[in-house]
Amino acid sequence: MHKSWWQEAVVYQVYPRSFQDSNGDGIGDLQGIIQHLDYIKELGVDVIWLNPIYKSPNADNGYDIADYQQIMPEFGTMADFQQLLKAAHARGLKMMMDLVVNHTSDEHPWFQAAKQSRTDPHHDWYIWRDPVDGHEPTNWRADFGGSAWTYVPEVGQYYLHLFAVKQPDLNWTNPAVRKAVFDMMTWWCDQRIDGFRMDVINLISKPDVFADDPHLLEQPNGNSLGLIANGPHVHEYLRAMNKAVLSKHDLMTVGEAPGVTPALALQYTGFDRHELEMVFQFKHVGLDNDPQFGKWSLKHPQLTDLKRVLSDWQTALHGKAWNSLYWDNHDQARAVSRFGDDRPAFRVHSAKMLAATLHFLEGTPYIYQGEELGMTNVAFPSIHDYRDLDTLNAWHELVEQQHALAPEDMLKRIHRRSRDNARTPMQWSPAPQAGFTAGTPWLAVNPNYTDINATAALADSDSVFFFYQKLIRLRKQYPDLIVYGAYTLLDPDDPDVYMYQRHAAKQELLVISNFTDQTLTRDIAKQLSPSAKLLISNYDDDAENTLRPYETKAYLTSER
Repeated sequence: MHKSWWQEAVVYQVYPRSFQDSNGDGIGDLQGIIQHLDYIKELGVDVIWLNPIYKSPNADNGYDIADYQQIMPEFGTMADFQQLLKAAHARGLKMMMDLVVNHTSDEHPWFQAAKQSRTDPHHDWYIWRDPVDGHEPTNWRADFGGSAWTYVPEVGQYYLHLFAVKQPDLNWTNPAVRKAVFDMMTWWCDQRIDGFRMDVINLISKPDVFADDPHLLEQPNGNSLGLIANGPHVHEYLRAMNKAVLSKHDLMTVGEAPGVTPALALQYTGFDRHELEMVFQFKHVGLDNDPQFGKWSLKHPQLTDLKRVLSDWQTALHGKAWNSLYWDNHDQARAVSRFGDDRPAFRVHSAKMLAATLHFLEGTPYIYQGEELGMTNVAFPSIHDYRDLDTLNAWHELVEQQHALAPEDMLKRIHRRSRDNARTPMQWSPAPQAGFTAGTPWLAVNPNYTDINATAALADSDSVFFFYQKLIRLRKQYPDLIVYGAYTLLDPDDPDVYMYQRHAAKQELLVISNFTDQTLTRDIAKQLSPSAKLLISNYDDDAENTLRPYETKAYLTSER
């Protein structure tokens, strides 16, 4: 088994805009992160992943970059970043940056030059096509809705943007683009960062021939990412990136890869492939998608499907590549509201259950800010309370243009799946605005902050926070078993209980999680040897073959 520090690490994701405001302008910033480094360290994690902090007009909250080597003024300065990096390193925390190189902002100087003239050297840094019969070159749809093409009269061409209009896609077939990206990455490595999370990295290679997307005939509200993902030259580009930059530094890399399968992941992350170390896959967080409206769904994922997907990834990559493990991130609704139960009677138990289920799998766990508190989705009363571009675009298309959904129906779907569920400010205390800001927050605080906050969690030894802390300690105490051990799924057809084993040498771990609010009976004893001991549980006692609502427990056997 290949072993590296990033396999044994636990990552804490910080969404800077919503983490901590230090100057009262309502927007989180780098100095705010510095204020809470001791909190992050106390949790026990090893790496901080920062969402984009680069100069940006914020059409998509920083994923539209206007300058890769400047800090967004709202967040601070390069001196602030250097102070943050130094302070993190002093605490033994590594820092992973978000790398967004499928596209830039349309306000980046490269695109500003590119759209002026077809003869400008930067024109070919982006993807342009002539009109076809006076219309877009293809029927491709962007991920945030609408056409993936926008016309620029100055050059008489359309440019491609797989996301927002203000996010033109870079042309990776151009060697000058690849060199500029690799030079920029090297510059950040010289600042002594410790890794890159790569945004939609499997989209950088476009098809050799641009043709209409037949999938859109069946799902007109879909997008064309599936047609474009994992293009013909993506591995060539990533191997070049690895050779020019990644292999020269001791870095952690994870690539966001929509549409990737376990077989494709082996091509990106195989220990002998010299590309990336992990990918973020989306299969498990897409199980509740709606056939007609995509992510804007009221469905609940079936546990049997969830077990199948996670197990496929566990078995396919074992010994060959490495998994990333996550429930939450800045693009996903809160896990306890989606996969667990955020009602007051069940929130804490289900948050702990989800944590144990994930952290005992093989792979590197990622914790999104507030997940360790059991933060929940928010149900804002009006569409005007939301800020997320994806959410607002969907409302415009599905409610205002197509009249496909009634406003009250769409609002329910937004309450369940909007990205703003994850982006409400971090709940630090019961003070006004949850202690996030002394001003007016850029996005309203979840009203339940008076009950769910870090101050309360740190004062309660039985809180979700300390359960996460214990899971991280167990991972470091039993690395051969919890980090690297083999995986076996038990009872795959059980619709209510997720039970699996991990194996390593003479040790075995049995993990059992009840995904319901009911008390269940299962013959757990038959899976245990006489030497088995309860390693962790989210209840104070062990009810043997009884599983109480959202109960999770893990048993350690020293001898197999």
